[in-house]
Amino acid sequence: MAKQLAEQKQRPNQVLTIDAKDCIAGRMCSHVSKLLLQGHHVRVVNAEKSMISGNRYKTIEEYKEYLTISSATNPIHGPFHPRMPDRILTRMVRGMLPKRKSSGLTALKRLRIYVAIPPDLKNAKLETFEDSKIRKPASYFITLGELAKQIGWKGLDSYE
Repeated sequence: MAKQLAEQKQRPNQVLTIDAKDCIAGRMCSHVSKLLLQGHHVRVVNAEKSMISGNRYKTIEEYKEYLTISSATNPIHGPFHPRMPDRILTRMVRGMLPKRKSSGLTALKRLRIYVAIPPDLKNAKLETFEDSKIRKPASYFITLGELAKQIGWKGLDSYE
């Protein structure tokens, strides 16, 4: 993995397509943020199949508590909480970038996250990060798609 990242540092402005299927979301997002800061264009596919570790029910309850946070005077002023898996991953990556600096702003513009695999990326070479793959059985994790459906996402049916 380190050798692969070292090779990618030498070739900036490269377009990388990352497959998020069966990857732990936080670990994958940290790799993506590093690649963005190096100047690469990163596209992440299968966002709804990325995993969040921990107890399924506790994770859902914690996220529902997070959704209750709003403005004290008028909730229309924010903060706004994403419910779609691609937007949740975007927020995770944004939290790992210096979003108030110009380098972080331009890095975030080079990021594209998709639910499922769009038709124009069907033939693209998909890469993964081996250290972000899940190593335990899937029952120890919850997919981002399941979490999103629990908090109000309508699902893939509306996209197809």
